[in-house]
Amino acid sequence: MGRKPFQPEQVIGKLREAEVMLAKGQTVGEVCRQIGVTEQTYYRWRKEYGGLRLDPAKRLKDLEKENARLKKRVADLSVDNQILKVAAQGNF
Repeated sequence: MGRKPFQPEQVIGKLREAEVMLAKGQTVGEVCRQIGVTEQTYYRWRKEYGGLRLDPAKRLKDLEKENARLKKRVADLSVDNQILKVAAQGNF
């Protein structure tokens, strides 16, 4: 069974830990082992959360969830609209 993804607060905390360790002269590989993630995950997190503080990170995740929900809703409505057009033409 897979693990649950890290929360934005946890990610930002781990990135801060990593920055401190890197400043002390450790390599990226050593830092990743100590914070418990792969190098790929570290670089992905750094790209996504690099300059964010805790509050903007939470807001970003909330907005991403809301955007996904709205996109799904628009897709559902588009399908409904197409069905109604076909039914109105009587070509079914």
